[in-house]
Amino acid sequence: MSLIEVNEVSYIYENDDNEKPALKDVSINIESGDFIAVIGSNGSGKSTLAKLLNVLLLPSEGDILVNGLNSRDKKNTWKIRQQVGMVFQNPDNQLVASMVEDDVAFGPENLGIPAEKIRERVDKSLEMVGMAGFQKFAPHKLSGGQKQRVAIAGVIAMEPDCIVLDEPTAMLDPRGRKEVMDTIEFLNKEKNITVIHITHFMEEAAGADKILVMHQGEVIHQGNPREIFRKVSELKEVNLDVPVAVEVAEILRQNQIKVPDILTIDELVDSLC
Repeated sequence: MSLIEVNEVSYIYENDDNEKPALKDVSINIESGDFIAVIGSNGSGKSTLAKLLNVLLLPSEGDILVNGLNSRDKKNTWKIRQQVGMVFQNPDNQLVASMVEDDVAFGPENLGIPAEKIRERVDKSLEMVGMAGFQKFAPHKLSGGQKQRVAIAGVIAMEPDCIVLDEPTAMLDPRGRKEVMDTIEFLNKEKNITVIHITHFMEEAAGADKILVMHQGEVIHQGNPREIFRKVSELKEVNLDVPVAVEVAEILRQNQIKVPDILTIDELVDSLC
């Protein structure tokens, strides 16, 4: 059984006069330990999918199962949210306390975890995201990247099997983006936490195990990064870019210069040298 099963799921926002589905017949399986990137232009359904996985929304049609629990069953809501944590684009919308340690403790407190266990979880979670020693800091005094890592620590403290990140680096500068991406990759590779990363940065998507390409509410392509980024023309047709190295390699091929499959700048340099 997959960790998450999305079976022919559609979703229509009730206040949408057009009644056009935000998601249409989406079916995907997510295995434990996966690192999945979800890409697509604005309005493609990425954030709607994220909210459905965390039971912030319920499917209009179809079913979502998390470890066999159907999100349609109201008694499963909190069980699923414990297993599928959510990190939003703006960390300021997710930080609720005046001190870092209180913020990270907020989730476990609401789960009724004993106080001594909460202390242990807070310290462990902050260490995992590289924020050990910041327990007494005020969140508003942190950088954007540090705030986002504290938000991630707050999710980790609830010990989920999976973290869904909805464009967590969109509001950050390059340094902050690197801090957050290093944290996400560490949690996935070293702690075996399943990651679903929604992003519009193609270089971030290139580091995933698998990419889902969404367009107008449907998953139109899925595969590993090399398979997806070979589809340069198809991606451009749906207003998506490719990593810079992939773009350069494609231009070289068009100019009769033989270049192998390229995904990163380092691979491009190696092939040219």
